[in-house]
Amino acid sequence: MKDRLLVGRRAESDIQLKFSNVSGQHCRLSLEHGYWFIRDLNSRNGIKVDGRPVIRKRLDPKCKLAIARHEYLVEYDPQTLGAYGPPPADDEYMDELMRSSLMDRAGLSKRDDKQRFSNKKPE
Repeated sequence: MKDRLLVGRRAESDIQLKFSNVSGQHCRLSLEHGYWFIRDLNSRNGIKVDGRPVIRKRLDPKCKLAIARHEYLVEYDPQTLGAYGPPPADDEYMDELMRSSLMDRAGLSKRDDKQRFSNKKPE
């Protein structure tokens, strides 16, 4: 069994999906500490886990995976793949963080900015 699987339309893919809306190299599955993770490889039509678009995400058992609108139910047992203890960290929070502005990430709001750089005293 491989711990990295390439999913795409091309014949050399480990999992070949012969759909016109699937990219040649659409995504990669990797086994990490007994859990499967998925990473989008800059595909044209993206991937979703449980209805949410993702770049990289842990695939928990029984989750719904959509690869370019083709839905699959992910079924596996992490313990039989070597998992123990709590699941490894999920990178989903990084996606949320990257969607926010640099000002928000730094804890600065636009209003705070205006007051700090203004010659006027805050009201």
